[in-house]
Amino acid sequence: MSTPPPTDDTVAGIRARVAAWRAAGERVGFVPTMGALHAGHLALVRTARRSAERVVVSVFVNPTQFAPTEDFSAYPRDLAGDLSKLASVEADAVFAPTTTEMYPQGFATQVSVGGPAIGLETDFRPHFFAGVATVVAKLLIAVGPDVAVFGEKDFQQFLVVRRLVADLRLPVEVVGHPIEREADGLALSSRNAYLSPEERATAPEIYAALTEAALAIRSGTDAQAALSAARGRLAASGFVVDYVELRNAEDLSPAETPPHGPLRLLAAARLGRTRLIDNIPL
Repeated sequence: MSTPPPTDDTVAGIRARVAAWRAAGERVGFVPTMGALHAGHLALVRTARRSAERVVVSVFVNPTQFAPTEDFSAYPRDLAGDLSKLASVEADAVFAPTTTEMYPQGFATQVSVGGPAIGLETDFRPHFFAGVATVVAKLLIAVGPDVAVFGEKDFQQFLVVRRLVADLRLPVEVVGHPIEREADGLALSSRNAYLSPEERATAPEIYAALTEAALAIRSGTDAQAALSAARGRLAASGFVVDYVELRNAEDLSPAETPPHGPLRLLAAARLGRTRLIDNIPL
């Protein structure tokens, strides 16, 4: 059995570890997570490894991106299990700070984001990207990696982080990793654990609806008609739909009519108590 990677719970600790690697001339990759790791997270570690000799994975459930009505206290946590999984992909270190380490008493700073952060998720979770941008900035500054890898399941988040890094001139390359899926198409997510067996059987409909809409748009169907059909399909399957939208893949601006250039179909919908998101390129 592989040995679990060493864990630092302070900024000073992870900085000292990374500094030693840098002194040896090694590049550092970084994968930020909220734990409850699955095969998708491990794929991100492998991607980071292709660009760096050392890989740090953070495990931190960030309270500032959860609204009071959301699942912060119930969010799955299993650090021991996470460390075992990270040993299997030979991660070099884990940064697992406490909430007080990240947000000490008197903390009063927040990163404000626009551009790709406007609309879609923020129409339903207006607090979300300020919390994400703040914690990602703090993690990148703490770890100081050469490259950071983010999964494209959270595609809007990926673009927000890419914009954040560019605007603040942070010296890190942001890399997106394609969505990892189950055999039936459901995007891997820690929140899939919330699904009942019946809901799990229904959940792949979100990917199927997006795929059907993409095929229709490519074949010449009016985009809005295809999106409306996708929303209807999800509603008929038992989802409460937040959005199904077609956007410019570079900045999430609304797609032109007729659509052209790199595009992304994005969806968010609730199934029971679980909110699922997904997207596919078009």
